[in-house]
Amino acid sequence: MGTPLPRDPIADARRNWEDHGWAEVAAPMAAITAIMRTQQILLARIEVVLKPFGLTFARYELLALLSFARNGSLPMKKASTLLQVHLTSITNAVDRLQDAGLVRRSPHPTDGRTTLVELTSEGRTLAKRSTTALNAEVFSASGFGPGDIDQLIRILGDFRRNAGDFMDS
Repeated sequence: MGTPLPRDPIADARRNWEDHGWAEVAAPMAAITAIMRTQQILLARIEVVLKPFGLTFARYELLALLSFARNGSLPMKKASTLLQVHLTSITNAVDRLQDAGLVRRSPHPTDGRTTLVELTSEGRTLAKRSTTALNAEVFSASGFGPGDIDQLIRILGDFRRNAGDFMDS
């Protein structure tokens, strides 16, 4: 991470917003900026853990998703939808994972227009090993207090729902 800064630059930015006449949006700006910085910190931690496995977080997410699928396979379009990324991103991830022998493409048995992406045994093993490492090194030591986690999930879930990210069932 590097040497901690002597002061919080986001708090400084908030004061600057207030000093420049934008007090009504200073707190939301600071909150959004803090979320963005938090995402950078968490992603960096995750990438450090995944690097020895030869994975990026995007590729790990696809392996993990496939490991949860009933048959270890999903249509590429469904994987794109569930991971909330463009189909082009899934295609790129599948290309890299296939080159590494971790997934394979296969035709859908009943829909000739659909391509399935399926975990190989090596992919399943790597998904398990990398998940174990993430659980031990990142998720069990998130840096969030136990009482804060449920509150964060609720706040961010409300935001995502209101932004149209998902609907309650």
